[in-house]
Amino acid sequence: MANHKSAEKRARQTARRTAVNRDRLGRIRTHVRKVEEAIAAGDKAKAQEAFRAAQPEMMRGTQAHVLHKNTVSRKLSRLAARIKAMQA
Repeated sequence: MANHKSAEKRARQTARRTAVNRDRLGRIRTHVRKVEEAIAAGDKAKAQEAFRAAQPEMMRGTQAHVLHKNTVSRKLSRLAARIKAMQA
């Protein structure tokens, strides 16, 4: 429990930043899920479209330090490979 003014402020800031970061992570997961659902459905055009929408959202996550840049690079690479391997 915060006992002085600056500690109360830090507690407020942490709560706000946690909420914002949780929203960012949720948005990223939603975009990735849309790509994976399109891949599972076998719709290559829809998967590519969803992938193009997911890329910038994921990269924004790295800039906000929600996800590590190597993690995002690995996920994007694996999704791109799965889309490329799909039958047209």
